[in-house]
Amino acid sequence: MFRKPFLGRRLFLQCKVVVNSEKKMLYTLAAVQFSNIMDFMIMMPLGPLLMRTFHIAPHQFSYIVSSYTITAGISGFLSAFWVDKFDRKKIVQFCYAGFLLGTLFCGLSSDYYSMMAARIVTGMFGGILASQVLAIVGDSVPMERRASAMGVVMTAFSAASVFGVPFGLMLSNWIDYHAPFLVIAGLGILIQIALNSFVPAVDSHLVYSSASKPPFFNVVVDNMTDKNRVFAMLMMFCMVFSQFSVISFISPYMVANVGFREDQLFLIYLIGGVCTIFSMPFIGKMADKSGLQKVFTIGVISSMIPFLLITHMQPWPIYLGLVVAGLFFITMTARTIPASAMVSGAVHPSKRGSFMSFTSSLQQLGSGLGSLMSGAIIYKNELGLLVNYNFVGYISVIVSILAIFIAQRVRVVAGN
Repeated sequence: MFRKPFLGRRLFLQCKVVVNSEKKMLYTLAAVQFSNIMDFMIMMPLGPLLMRTFHIAPHQFSYIVSSYTITAGISGFLSAFWVDKFDRKKIVQFCYAGFLLGTLFCGLSSDYYSMMAARIVTGMFGGILASQVLAIVGDSVPMERRASAMGVVMTAFSAASVFGVPFGLMLSNWIDYHAPFLVIAGLGILIQIALNSFVPAVDSHLVYSSASKPPFFNVVVDNMTDKNRVFAMLMMFCMVFSQFSVISFISPYMVANVGFREDQLFLIYLIGGVCTIFSMPFIGKMADKSGLQKVFTIGVISSMIPFLLITHMQPWPIYLGLVVAGLFFITMTARTIPASAMVSGAVHPSKRGSFMSFTSSLQQLGSGLGSLMSGAIIYKNELGLLVNYNFVGYISVIVSILAIFIAQRVRVVAGN
């Protein structure tokens, strides 16, 4: 008589434990991404300070930014040959330790060349780290809830924008450019402890891969001959290329051309982060409900407006610049969340690790090439203004349109 309610309550409690464990895991992974994103994002607003301190030109600053992304792309590519042979949690723990070491070196750098060397070390581990965090989400969360889970992990972007970057900029203004990196390295020790405690072993893919481990170059052939995976990777490459060609010079352009002071740059990231705190959960739910393709297309089209506005801004009132920046950040998340869910579902779980590494490699390569392209096009004239940023905006829009067409070819495969 009382057996059914008892069983029902027991099942309810078991489900509650599973949900709470999943939340702890997602929040911990978000913390990993927070430190990784903050380490990368802080370089852009530090641009004016670093160019003045190191006495370097815009194209030399673009080398510092792209040194991280290109190295991350190379390491991500090489990791594709072995990541599916190990527990994903252990890979994340190892790469996070290397990432923190590189960040510490950034905090101890003394000149242009030592900073670039430190960024190379950081990128070597950071590129693998980002892809494996998303691979863990893909392996642990069902497809029908995956966009929402991606949204939780990507709140790291909002947290980095609202708290991380403004705090880091204040530290750099109060002390110097070393301070933000030293703080990230210190915070990372606590996050590494949380990784060990709240992220379970993620090794279910080993059941599939243990039976047959393809030769080294067969991994490349496997990923490059599957049209669905190729389209997914190309979509992400186009998306990040168009984003980072603009992002890399937002801060220098705001200071040189629009009228922001260096101590006001944190407002760009603060406003953008606050906006995405509210937009990210909404976008994740809409993507799960209305379809990944639809939300991605809307996000890409809407992002073209702030692309063009930012790259054409003149000496405007600060509040107008902040409105455009907020719109920019919102539309970036409207592209990234559904795109990440689409990519994670474009491959069988047994091959997700290597595929996500390939994808991350192309993303980092796209970021680096976007930054290098901007650095090659933009120059500082005799009045101290940055010239040709508008052409960067045009190119970003064209590449974004290409991403929409490519995304229409991406499909979710069985097993997700």
